[in-house]
Amino acid sequence: MNMEARVGVVVEGGQRALNSAHGAVVDAGARKFLQQQQQQQHEHSSKQGLNPQIGTVQQLLAGGIAGAFSKTCTAPLARLTILFQVQGMQSDVSALSKASIWREASRIINEEGFKAFWKGNLVTIAHRLPYTAVNFYAYERYKSFLQSTLCLENQRGKAGADLGVHFVGGGLAGMTAASATYPLDLVRTRLAAQRNTIYYRGVWHAFHTICREEGFFGLYKGLGATLLGVGPSIAISFSVYESLRSYWQLQRPDDSTIMVSLACGSLSGIASSTATFPIDLVRRRMQLEGAAGRARVYKTGLAGTFRHIIHSEGLRGLYRGILPEYYKVVPGVGIVFMTYEALKMLLSSIPTGY
Repeated sequence: MNMEARVGVVVEGGQRALNSAHGAVVDAGARKFLQQQQQQQHEHSSKQGLNPQIGTVQQLLAGGIAGAFSKTCTAPLARLTILFQVQGMQSDVSALSKASIWREASRIINEEGFKAFWKGNLVTIAHRLPYTAVNFYAYERYKSFLQSTLCLENQRGKAGADLGVHFVGGGLAGMTAASATYPLDLVRTRLAAQRNTIYYRGVWHAFHTICREEGFFGLYKGLGATLLGVGPSIAISFSVYESLRSYWQLQRPDDSTIMVSLACGSLSGIASSTATFPIDLVRRRMQLEGAAGRARVYKTGLAGTFRHIIHSEGLRGLYRGILPEYYKVVPGVGIVFMTYEALKMLLSSIPTGY
């Protein structure tokens, strides 16, 4: 069992694609760092005769909590991103040209109160742990299936075979976890997109209202766009991270591994956000179709929605809200690093021999 790859996929997998408004990057940098820590702990546990599964559970718990804490810290920027992304759905086109991060942040404070920056964050936290658990379990199943189906059991350790299994397994696991926990993400978007008029009074009220007014499948609006973004997101994050890390270590071999991972992870997160942001914007708007009893804006599917946005708002409309997305990449990855390290120390002090 490749413990290194396991935690890498668990911590992020397809989360970037599900999370784009939340560039929510626990991203390549944090992923690689967790991989290295998992490998070290696995080797240490093996020498001590301990059950390595215990270390895996601790890594899973620490990664999930660190991700949830990071999301809480960057929630104000995440909400700003969502509000900008869905601005094009309103009829007041003149407001689009006046939008700015500072103006929108001031409006939230004056009209909704400071706590409104965290609208929908409870759902985000509730989403994080089940997503991580499903991702973890699905990745192990997909990996075993791919290795047995493609007869790769005897080729473990070979770079090409390992990369293929990790990439395909990670993509499939990301899609599975995204599908299983998608209703929570849709509810989060609807709660965060509410401004002065409150239609959904809370998480359970939102679930009940959506099912009553739009049917059960209303909870899965925009899922197609989400799944479409999983593969490109993982591919870009992985390739950019590995390329930057290899070049950096070649040029500056004595630099701190942690700092290299943090820097490369942040840059790969920015690259992935830039490339997949249009898909995420379309996903957000599709999630809000028919919300609060409003008439539908986009009636022609994914491709038609892209065309509608480009026609009415131009190509720039596909990147509405990209700035707050960029702003939270570095602090998001940094918070994960710090939180994960603190949790790892805490968990390692808890007896595991029972």
